Amino acid sequence: MLSLVKSCIGTKFTSQFGDLIADLAIDATTTVGVDLGHGMREVDIKKYIKVEKVPGSQLEESRVLKGVMFNKDVVAPGKMRRKIVKPRIILLDCPLEYKKGENQTNAELVKEEDWELLLKMEEEYIENICTQILKFKPDLVITEKGLSDLATHYLSKAGVSAIRRLRKTDNNRIAKACGAVIVNRPDELQESDVGTAAGLFEVKKIGDEFFSFIVDCQDPKACTVLLRGASKDLLNEVERNLQDAMAVARNILKNPKLVPGGGATELTVSATLKQKSSSVEGIEKWPYEAAAIAFEAIPRTLAQNCGVNVIRKMTELQGLHANGENAWIGIDGNTGEITDMKERKIWDAYNVKAQTFKTAIEAACMLLRIDDIVSGIKKKQAPGAGPSKPQVETEADADGEQILPD
Repeated sequence: MLSLVKSCIGTKFTSQFGDLIADLAIDATTTVGVDLGHGMREVDIKKYIKVEKVPGSQLEESRVLKGVMFNKDVVAPGKMRRKIVKPRIILLDCPLEYKKGENQTNAELVKEEDWELLLKMEEEYIENICTQILKFKPDLVITEKGLSDLATHYLSKAGVSAIRRLRKTDNNRIAKACGAVIVNRPDELQESDVGTAAGLFEVKKIGDEFFSFIVDCQDPKACTVLLRGASKDLLNEVERNLQDAMAVARNILKNPKLVPGGGATELTVSATLKQKSSSVEGIEKWPYEAAAIAFEAIPRTLAQNCGVNVIRKMTELQGLHANGENAWIGIDGNTGEITDMKERKIWDAYNVKAQTFKTAIEAACMLLRIDDIVSGIKKKQAPGAGPSKPQVETEADADGEQILPD
C-alpha cells in the first residue's frame, strides 16, 4: 500500500521528503475507515479528516493526531482549565443564553419591581439549563451557538471548561473521535450522550493563536492531520499532494486490488484483444484490433517521455506480451528500461484503472454515434440583405460535390 501511494505522489513536490506524506495519508485513512460488514468498508476522507495548516517549524514535524484539533480557546481563560486528563465531554447544538424574541418584542413595565422580575426570569432560565448540564458532571462543554456571561459564570464555578461557536463540521468530528452525541436541547441529555473516549483535552498556543486539542482517543473514527511548514504556499502545495495520496489510500481500503503500472496492464489487455481478434472472422474482428492498438498508447507515451527509440521498445514489449505472457513486464517511466513492475514496486489501483478503461470506451462510442454536427456560427450577410432562407441539402447535391484529392 505504501509503494502504491508513493507511486502516486512520486512526481509531485513532496516526493523529496521521502515516505512522510505517504505515511500521513495511510495513517489518516486507516483511522477513519469503518467496516460496514459483507466485505464493505466506508472511508469518508472529506468529512472526518481535517487538514490543519499551521505555518512555522519544519515539515518533518507534521503528524496525524489520534483525535481532533480546532482553532478555539476556552471562553474564560483565567477561570477555566486548559488541560484536562480523560475529560467527560458534552456536545451541544443549542445556545446557552436567554432566547431573544424573533421579531421586535415590546415589554411594558409599570413598576420598578417588574424590571427586576424580568432579569430574574432570565437568570433562572440560564441557571436551569446549566443545572441540567452539570447534572452529568462534565469536564468540557462545547456548543455550536452562543454562551452568555451568566452561563460562563455557572460553568466555571462548577470547574467546567466551555468552548462556544464551534463549526458544525468540527463538532461532528469531535463526536466521532470521543464517542459523544450532539444534543439539541439540554433537557434531553442522557448519560450515553457524554463522550468519554478522549484521553486528553489541552489548549496550546502555536505562534500567535490558541488551538484546542482533544487527543489520545480510544479507536477514533475522525482525525486531524497537523501540517507544519515554513510558509503558507508550501503548506498549500503539501495539502494538495496529501489529498491525492489520501484518495489513493481510500481507493485501496475500499477495494484492495492492485494491477501493475508502467503500461504492463494495457499491454496485457492489448495482447488478449489481439488473440480474440484472430479467433473471430470477417468484419467483427476490426473492433478488437482497433481497441488493441488504442491500448498501446499508454506504454508508447511513456517511451516517448523517456526519449528512447519508441518503435524498438514497443516491438520488444509486444513480443514479450504475446500470447498473454509476462504480464508484469512494463516500461520504467524514469529510465525507459523494460523491467518487472513487481520488482520496481510500480502499482496502480484496480478500480481506478477499470474506471479509466470504461470511460475511454464509452467516450469513443459516444463520438462514433455522432452522425451530424450543428454549428452555432452565423454566416455574415451583406449589409441591407434580408434574412436568408435555410437551404435543405438533398442527396443529389451531396453526390454532385467535388471531392478534394488527399
